[in-house]
Amino acid sequence: MAEHAFLISLDANSAWPRLQLRSTVRFWTGQHKIPATGLARLEYRGYDSAGFAIDGDKKNEVIAIKEVGKVAALRKLAAESGMDESKIFDSHAGIAHTRWATHGPPSRVNCHPHRSDPTWEFSVVHNGIITNYKELKTLLEGKGFKFETETDTEAIAKLTKYIYDEHPDLTFPALVKTVIKELQGAFGLLLKSVHYPHEVVAARKGSPLVIGVRTQKKMKVDFVDVEYTDETTALPAERASQNVALKNSNNLLAPPDKSLLHRSQSRAFLSDDGVPMPTEFFLSSDPSSIVEHTKKVLYLEDDDIAHIHEGSLNIHRLNKDDGASNVRAIQTLEIELQEIMKGRFDHFMQKEIFEQPESVVNAMRGRLDATNHTVTLGGLRSYISTIRRCRRIIFIACGTSYHSCMAVRGIFEELTEIPIAVELASDFLDRQAPVFRDDTCVFVSQSGETADSLMALRYCLERGALTVGIVNSVGSSISLLTHCGVHINAGPEIGVASTKAYTSQFVCMVMFALSLSEDRASKHRRREEIMEGLVKISDQFKEVLKLDQPIKKLCERFKDQKSLLLLGRGSQHATALEGALKIKEISYLHCEAVMSGELKHGVLALVDENLPIVMILTRDDIFAKSLNAYQQVIARSGRPIIICNEDDPEFPTDKTDKIEVPKNVDCLQGLINVIPLQLMSYWMAVAEGVNVDMPRNLAKSVTVE
Repeated sequence: MAEHAFLISLDANSAWPRLQLRSTVRFWTGQHKIPATGLARLEYRGYDSAGFAIDGDKKNEVIAIKEVGKVAALRKLAAESGMDESKIFDSHAGIAHTRWATHGPPSRVNCHPHRSDPTWEFSVVHNGIITNYKELKTLLEGKGFKFETETDTEAIAKLTKYIYDEHPDLTFPALVKTVIKELQGAFGLLLKSVHYPHEVVAARKGSPLVIGVRTQKKMKVDFVDVEYTDETTALPAERASQNVALKNSNNLLAPPDKSLLHRSQSRAFLSDDGVPMPTEFFLSSDPSSIVEHTKKVLYLEDDDIAHIHEGSLNIHRLNKDDGASNVRAIQTLEIELQEIMKGRFDHFMQKEIFEQPESVVNAMRGRLDATNHTVTLGGLRSYISTIRRCRRIIFIACGTSYHSCMAVRGIFEELTEIPIAVELASDFLDRQAPVFRDDTCVFVSQSGETADSLMALRYCLERGALTVGIVNSVGSSISLLTHCGVHINAGPEIGVASTKAYTSQFVCMVMFALSLSEDRASKHRRREEIMEGLVKISDQFKEVLKLDQPIKKLCERFKDQKSLLLLGRGSQHATALEGALKIKEISYLHCEAVMSGELKHGVLALVDENLPIVMILTRDDIFAKSLNAYQQVIARSGRPIIICNEDDPEFPTDKTDKIEVPKNVDCLQGLINVIPLQLMSYWMAVAEGVNVDMPRNLAKSVTVE
């Protein structure tokens, strides 16, 4: 599996000068200096190797360089390979990629792009995972192909060459359509070929692809038409080949479908005289990598096939009449380049922790009217009454998003009086849990592309349930597939360890619960109390962030420790779970979150004067029960660090190490309590000297099962 792809394609017939290569991922167009730092922008996603492929000036020449490690190592290898920084190539297309390994360890040969043969007739980069690659590999080896890597992606390149050798008269998109019909799994693909110079074909199924567009003049329309197959215009021989392919159980041996013929120009990219205007296209798995080049983007949908050639973009569909929209809107990105830069901070994670006073305000802006005590979630407006009548609400998520669902479960049950279930997406699928038409299934994901959550979403859609998406990424798969939803508006989150997305998800789901309960007179006062608490959150975050340096000093006691215990009860158990996850993934210290009520059922055996323990003991209705766990720890010579409310007399300063935080409504207190844990995980990681933003073995967007 490979995690992220990036491409620059320039109109071959444009008035703009040729591409000039100065380093591995930096391209210029004559006087128009356009550094293609797309791979570097995607470093935060987590990867273990990187590579690129571009066409040379000689016929059928492909220049490909791949290296294990970071983009800087790739850049260095390119320089050592004798690449002439002043040389200008005639090529107008290139593909590059960062890989996160699943099939085969990190190595130059396993790195992307992958090739169909030693002469690079076809080059491919791939995000996702091909589940039937072993069957394809066996078939192709029987046809004489020799595999050189351990990856699933290589099968795509060799399959493309095999079909092309059988049917060399195919257009590039028709060829790719035939290929992807044989693929099972999830993928975002970019393919280029010496047989189709200056052309690139992209295909998406279950893995994100965004296309950035930059033109010299204003586009005539703000959308791109989807070109569906029209069998009535196909030649008789083409229609016959389609029928043969349908009847033949082995499509690889049948004449491929030639129906994806290019018949029109994209209206968006035509000048007034009907001639294609100079246009650049940028393809990526993440808009953050192209925002410095253009803010005009369109998001491909599953089963889209995008063909870039001759200064134009054409989008085809794999399946005919499948209910998809017949246009892809060209949108304007709202993020700024400076938003994805570290600025005055040492790490992206640190920056994002300190952005939370603003990100929670952005989540509530235009939605929460505390004066009139109303909440308006536009993406849910048409479905609120239906959700109120549902049998139950099932929250389905993974990792940090799962913890945010756990944190709001209690307030949903209290305000809506609807049965609530919170499920880990992978376990939900493994059990094939029953889902009914009168269920509402809520899918929470920062990226909107989490593979397990996407598969669970399709499972629920097949069973007729109403689906709701709560995501950070506009145009992501979950936002496109769900019936309705809420964008959390946290802004780009670069650090692998999610921080501001967690608190923004938390806030948006609380507003969701408030919307569902607005027709309940008995909950009126409680709703007002929560809304007043939400208004205070941003300022209280700022107060907690002032504890940054004291927390840094406190973390010194965890130096050289092997394990850490976090205790919380009620809704604070979710806070402990999230804190433990942050500590594990960033500092590599083993950390376990335990519900305080379970301490006496076994975990108490771990407690002694040496074990580091952090206890969440802010005031709520079950504070007295939580205090029991504290007394049990103290009685066994434990010296816990306490997260408590300011000036709480229960914890005298001279006897207890404590982190004092402002008090808010009980159901919102977890928002405030998690900030110290985020800071603790950050400073513990810094003390260990590890890579805070890119922890080992992890990826930002988990697009595999």
